[in-house]
Amino acid sequence: MTSFSLAGRTALVTGGSRGIGAAIVEIFLAHGARVGYCQFGDDANAAALAARLGAAGHDVVHTVCDVADEASVDALAAWSADALGPVDILVNCAGIGGDLAFEDITTAAFDRMIGVHLRGTFMVTQRFYPAMAAKGWGRIINFSSQLAYKGAPGLAHYCAAKAGIVGFTRALAYEAAPKGVTVNSIAPGPIETDMLMGLTDAWRAMKQAQLPMGRFGHVDEIAPTALMLASDAGGYYCGQSLSPNGGDVMV
Repeated sequence: MTSFSLAGRTALVTGGSRGIGAAIVEIFLAHGARVGYCQFGDDANAAALAARLGAAGHDVVHTVCDVADEASVDALAAWSADALGPVDILVNCAGIGGDLAFEDITTAAFDRMIGVHLRGTFMVTQRFYPAMAAKGWGRIINFSSQLAYKGAPGLAHYCAAKAGIVGFTRALAYEAAPKGVTVNSIAPGPIETDMLMGLTDAWRAMKQAQLPMGRFGHVDEIAPTALMLASDAGGYYCGQSLSPNGGDVMV
C-alpha cells in the first residue's frame, strides 16, 4: 500500500504560523517530517504555535520572511540551510487578502498582492528547487484558490495572483517531473481563517449563500490534501490543481 508517511523528509512551509499553513505544519509533523516555517508580521502566533508543538514533543523551527522581498527570501534560504538542512518538501502558503472594488485597487495594492502570492511563490521556489532536482526527489506544493477559476467581485487583484500561480505550477511541472520533483497546487474554497474574516460581512454572507454545502471549510479539511501531495501517495500528481472547495466551482 502506498504510504502517507513523511518519515525522513524535511519540509518548509511559508505562511506557517496560522490558518492553513499551521494546519499543514501540524499534519506534516504528525506524519514524521521535520518541519520549519516562516511568517511575516505574525510573531505572536508563530511563537505560540512553536511553544504548543514543542510541548507536544515536536522539533520545529521558525523564522520571519517577507516572501515578496528578494533579500528576505535570500535570508530565508540561508536560515533554512542552517536550521533544517536540505529541504525535500516546499509548501508556498504565504498569502494576504483584502477585498477592494476594482476602481479602488491602487497600483501599490495590486503590486503587493502579486508580490506576496505570485512573485513570492516564484522566488521561494527558485531558491529550493535546484537542490531537489539535483538529488532527484522533491515536492513543491503551491497555494492557489478556486477564485483563480471563477473570479469574484472585489478581488480582481487576488484572483489575478492566484491564477498566475496555477500557470506557474503547470509550467514548472513540465521541467521538474523528469528530474524527480513534482509540482502541484491546492486551490481551496473559502476557509475559516483570519484572511476570510478580514473580508467584509457582506462579502462573506454572499459567499456562504452561494456554497452548495452551505458553510465555509476548515483548515483541517485542507491540510490532508497537502499531506497526500507531499507523500509517496501523491507521487503521480503532476501539474495539478486540487480544489477542496465545498462545491464553489460548481456555482
